[in-house]
Amino acid sequence: MKIPAPETFEGQILALLPSLRRYSRSLTRSDADSEDLLQDCVEKVLTRRGQWRGLNLRGWVLTIMTNLYRNGRRGKTRDGLVELDAAENLAVPEPPADPLERARLDDALNSLSEEHRAVLMLVVIEGYTYGEVAAALDIPIGTVMSRLSRARRRVAERLKADNIITLRRPK
Repeated sequence: MKIPAPETFEGQILALLPSLRRYSRSLTRSDADSEDLLQDCVEKVLTRRGQWRGLNLRGWVLTIMTNLYRNGRRGKTRDGLVELDAAENLAVPEPPADPLERARLDDALNSLSEEHRAVLMLVVIEGYTYGEVAAALDIPIGTVMSRLSRARRRVAERLKADNIITLRRPK
């Protein structure tokens, strides 16, 4: 299989895959659902290549992924129940290096609303500018800054509240 050149459309999409995978995981909170969302997004991007106007490919792809996620949520209800017989063959994920710390962080991030979590992940983890996030999510830049501020504060409060030992500051 031939790998596309980095300057080609396909090569640029290939370079975006790690970022898209992280963003889809942050939206869906599920490895399986995030892979489905990622595949749907890449398929749509490649089939609609002619609609791209040559400006800000990342923003265009993020907008497509966000809209696919929103449309998918409208169309189905979330039911995480699995029959007991079907669950016996499910793979168990490997535990993280520090399960308690990972669980606390997951809990803090999952306590955020979709809108706040999406902005936090795009700005903090993916490194997008406020303007890029505003364009991708189709919201004003002031709303991006507000949601980011609230999300950071809520995560910090949640992590602080979960601390068992209060650390003293040196005088």
